Amino acid sequence: MPSEQGRHKAFSTCLPHLAVLSLFVTTCMFAYLKPPSISSPSLDLVVAVLYTVVPPVMNPVIYSMRNQEIKQALRTLFGDILLRHQ
Repeated sequence: MPSEQGRHKAFSTCLPHLAVLSLFVTTCMFAYLKPPSISSPSLDLVVAVLYTVVPPVMNPVIYSMRNQEIKQALRTLFGDILLRHQ
């Protein structure tokens, strides 16, 4: 990329895709590569829900983080929460 602005735009477009993909791959790896000794029906159900529900739910959240108004609202919300717990 010739300009810093172009690199920033490419990175900001690519990063959400990588975040969702890594979340999906991580949960799938845990589901299929865990040792059989720790397998139980309830754990299998939780893991299945994690890799089928969490990535699609997180997808709009991650993509909305490109919006500056949403970023500022989250900073304000989490800033208030953190200040209350101190």
